[in-house]
Amino acid sequence: MRSIPTPARQTAPARKAELDRIVEPASGEEFLAEYWERRPLVVERHEEGRFDDLLSERDVERLVCSTGLRYPAFRVVKEGGQVPVSSYTVDVSWRPRPFSGTVNVERVVEEFANGGTIVVQALHHHWEPLARFCRGLEDALGHAVQANAYWTPRGSQGLAVHHDTHDVFVLQVAGDKRWLVYEPAFELPLKDQRYKRERDGEPGEPVHDLTLRAGDVLYFPRGWLHEALTSETDSLHITVGVNVYSWLDAFRAAVDSCADDVEFRRAVPSDGELTADLAARLAERLEPEDVRGRMRRRLVRTRRPILDGQISQLRALDRLDLGTEVERRSTVIADLVRGDEGVALVYEGKRVSFPPQATEAVEFTFESAWPFTPADFPGDLDEPGRLVLVRRLVREGFLRLTGPARS
Repeated sequence: MRSIPTPARQTAPARKAELDRIVEPASGEEFLAEYWERRPLVVERHEEGRFDDLLSERDVERLVCSTGLRYPAFRVVKEGGQVPVSSYTVDVSWRPRPFSGTVNVERVVEEFANGGTIVVQALHHHWEPLARFCRGLEDALGHAVQANAYWTPRGSQGLAVHHDTHDVFVLQVAGDKRWLVYEPAFELPLKDQRYKRERDGEPGEPVHDLTLRAGDVLYFPRGWLHEALTSETDSLHITVGVNVYSWLDAFRAAVDSCADDVEFRRAVPSDGELTADLAARLAERLEPEDVRGRMRRRLVRTRRPILDGQISQLRALDRLDLGTEVERRSTVIADLVRGDEGVALVYEGKRVSFPPQATEAVEFTFESAWPFTPADFPGDLDEPGRLVLVRRLVREGFLRLTGPARS
């Protein structure tokens, strides 16, 4: 008999603000029902500055020209091809090791002037505004999210016709960019299923031929072919990619979970004939709650912490008292798990466990949508116990102090 996983309470409800911000005037629910994995969505706003809080042209210029950015945090592409990395990076001498792949600003500026697109990659890992934004989308969609930025000079093209293997939101930050979007040659491709013109044929007539301006958004599902060109203005857009958890992932995870069943561990006979009803045994692992739970656990386990101000937070714990206001970090996607020996918070690849006497306080913390103080905890924890709990949750990156202690 297989073991039943301990029930977990998810963060609820999932935040929708980031998704709504992208697709409005449509709602997030309308988008998911009518467009998600089905067809492109074009949102025309012509609203300059709408996405500048996420990443502006000034931000990109500072990153590229003033911070010593290193490959692969950036790259340069031109007219459908990669510019050799060695032509625009240098190794900066240092001990004990040089800083390899460091931006050669003069060469990158020259490439940009000659039509090269500057791509700033994995911004969800190293640019806090987009890290927060992507985390909110992850909470809303239940899938992993990433972000790159493309700064393309006027009158040029970055990448040739291609498809992405993740769903794409294009957020036009500045300037104009013309997009040609074509029907997919391969519907909902996997990571290794790339479009090749010589094998898959020409893309045909575009489904959309449009110009995105600042504030506009374009969504297309993975597999939809596309290319982009600039006109008389430089262009900056953010590509937000959604790496979905597919049914193939769900089946693989279910098969992996069968390792505790001895029938799956038996050798396959030479005739390849099944001696047990393994399909039925696998089907038991594919109940909706099991599938949802594995999908959720993978998302929760693989999120990297976003710990802005954490050193200052730890220093401020010296002033913690019952009147100090704290709040749950908005970037934490977590589950609460009950067990015979207390409760645990599961998030960002770790499990933080607490004894039974802290259960009510931990549940209160998990469910809090607004700032609170240690004095607000329900239950029977004494004053030292309340402070110990808050200190631990701040150190673990679940809570943050919002202001000075008050009497």
